[in-house]
Amino acid sequence: MFDPSKLQMLENRLLKVYKHLRKTARRQNITCFRVYDDDIPEFPFSIELYEDHIYVAEYHRQHGMDEEAHEEWLDLCLEVISKVLEVPLEKIFVKQRQRKASRQEQYEKLSFESHEMVANEAGLKFKVNLSDYLDTGLFLDHRITRGMVREQSAGKKVLNLFCYTGSFSVYAAAGNAAQVTSVDLSKTYLAWAEENMKLNDFDVSKHQFVHADVLQYLDTLPAETFDLVVLDPPTFSNSKRMKEFLDIQRDHVSILNKVLAATRPGGVIYFSNNYRRFVLEADRILASEIKDITSQTIPFDFQQKLIRKCYRIVR
Repeated sequence: MFDPSKLQMLENRLLKVYKHLRKTARRQNITCFRVYDDDIPEFPFSIELYEDHIYVAEYHRQHGMDEEAHEEWLDLCLEVISKVLEVPLEKIFVKQRQRKASRQEQYEKLSFESHEMVANEAGLKFKVNLSDYLDTGLFLDHRITRGMVREQSAGKKVLNLFCYTGSFSVYAAAGNAAQVTSVDLSKTYLAWAEENMKLNDFDVSKHQFVHADVLQYLDTLPAETFDLVVLDPPTFSNSKRMKEFLDIQRDHVSILNKVLAATRPGGVIYFSNNYRRFVLEADRILASEIKDITSQTIPFDFQQKLIRKCYRIVR
């Protein structure tokens, strides 16, 4: 059973980290950031601040409480979170998630009650949904990587594969890309990507939104077409709509070589994935340069917490 006196541990931890993170966020003019991620085993949460809202994801654990006791425990935790982060309870949204959900499971719709808001990042606007899915629509850990794409997009043809809600596409357009092609298997997320482009007053007729299975789409790409590619695939995906299931450790060499073939000489690919045990088979990848940029792309609010890998690959 849960010992209520342990709530003080959560409060102390939040007070300490929030004070530090809030200062950095203010200095960098960042209004959406992660505050806490499973820091104390008894409180298996991820807590993110989206301006004046909070998004709490509870990781699935064997907690030994019945449903009623668990609800009571969660309510007490939310009161602590509300107090320390100074956000009213009605602006806190809670999700329960498996630690190793495949991206397809992550994307399933959860509720019929929708709470959407517009979040700001680096002078750009993004629609965020705090209630309906296991992810909000904006992966905060890629903040720095998105900035890199923006800085290098001027006049370029950009391809965003597994584009999700198109945040990389928006950054590329903001960097004056000549054209951005966004590809995803989900019509919902593709429409969301288009909405994000419109939110920022970009002319969507200049850009392409392709509804396709990326693995099949790669076989249709003409050689040497793109200057800059963003590739952020799920670790595994077994969507019924896919011809074959995706396993990023097994498939990354084949995928990257197809992407490289569609990239102009000197073109750059930003490749990342969340597989904890991922090993890049660099000697089999037909690139002129491969650089692990994981440490350079980890934002201040994910230090010591992030497991994803990130690479800059040059054709």
